[in-house]
Parts: sequence; structure tokens; C-alpha cells
Amino acid sequence: MTLECINPHDLPTPTTYTQVVVAKGSKLIFVAGQEPEDIDGKLVGSGDLAVQARQVFANLGRALAAAGAAPEHVAKITIYVVDYDRDRHLSIIEEARVGLFGDHKPADVLLGVTALSPGYLIEVDAFAVVDG
Repeated sequence: MTLECINPHDLPTPTTYTQVVVAKGSKLIFVAGQEPEDIDGKLVGSGDLAVQARQVFANLGRALAAAGAAPEHVAKITIYVVDYDRDRHLSIIEEARVGLFGDHKPADVLLGVTALSPGYLIEVDAFAVVDG
């Protein structure tokens, strides 16, 4: 599996994601939106975006592993955040993201939404590509 990460010279170079990811592999993995829930399906970190973000990215890592993928196989993620405010929320989300991905920077979309499940502040889905 190969991911080619491209930041075109005529676009801003982001620090935490890649503008374009070209994926070459034979197995696509689509991970459903991961919510800030523990193994029993209970909300973790009520009212606390940082706790919920760490849980969501940890759950994403577990989902990837179950499919035989690792964080470095992820080509794209979509992050949904309730009442998103860049100044207040971006650094919190990025800290949790780096906790899973480290230096790997998949393409991403970050969407502010009106609501998720009651009390849920963040959700993340992913696309990964692996060989075999």
C-alpha cells in the first residue's frame, strides 16, 4: 500500500493534514463515524470536547485495527464537531488527532454541525487503503 501525500505549491501547506492524498492499494476500508463511547456504548466526557476527542480517535484506532489497518493507512477522515469554533476547538481536536496519527497527515474535512447524538460533541469517520 502506498499513500502519496501532496501539498501543491499553489495551495497553503497545512500543518496537520495533507491537501491531496493519492492511495494505491488493493483493499479499501470504510470506517463508520466513531463516537465518544466506551465499550458499553456509554458517552465518555460529557461536556468535555478534549475527553471526547481522545475517545473518538482511540475508537477509530481500534476500528482500523479490527480491519487489519493502521493509522498510517488512512487516506481521509471527516471530523464532525457540534457548534465548531476554530479558535476554541481546533487545538483540542488536533491534539487528539496527533495522538492517533503522529506524523501521518491524511486528507481531512472538518465540519461544524448543529447536533450529533445528545451530549456528543465530536464524531470521526475514515477511509483507509491497504494491500491484500
